[in-house]
Amino acid sequence: MKIIGFANDHAGFELKEKLKKYLSEKDDFQIKDFGCNSLESCDYPDFAHLLATAVENNECDFGIAICGTGNGINMTVNKHQKIRSALCWAPEITVLARQHNNANICALPARYLDFETTVKIIDLFLSVDFEGGRHLNRINKIPC
Repeated sequence: MKIIGFANDHAGFELKEKLKKYLSEKDDFQIKDFGCNSLESCDYPDFAHLLATAVENNECDFGIAICGTGNGINMTVNKHQKIRSALCWAPEITVLARQHNNANICALPARYLDFETTVKIIDLFLSVDFEGGRHLNRINKIPC
């Protein structure tokens, strides 16, 4: 069973709740929710750092980070040395983020995706494997 962590701001709250319901209906996933838990305005870094730390410490296998554009929360989680978060807004980008970059967090732009596309992205992110090979050498050069 894979443990999937979630972090979001107010703009990502509704999408997170839908995705949690979607994933909880499958037998393969356990959910850890790091917040936020309402539509009230908040600061995404407060929740993004919790998720990134959990992924870095192997408390979660993967993370899903959601804000309005996906950019801010993606920038925040990528401040952590062991995080490779990809802003996933199309299925093809998602596949390459996993195959070539071994992304461990999927950042989503809640205000720019419909739910059907989001589900495709999440299904791919959680099922596509890292290819390794020449890509491993590249990702090993990312940390400072």
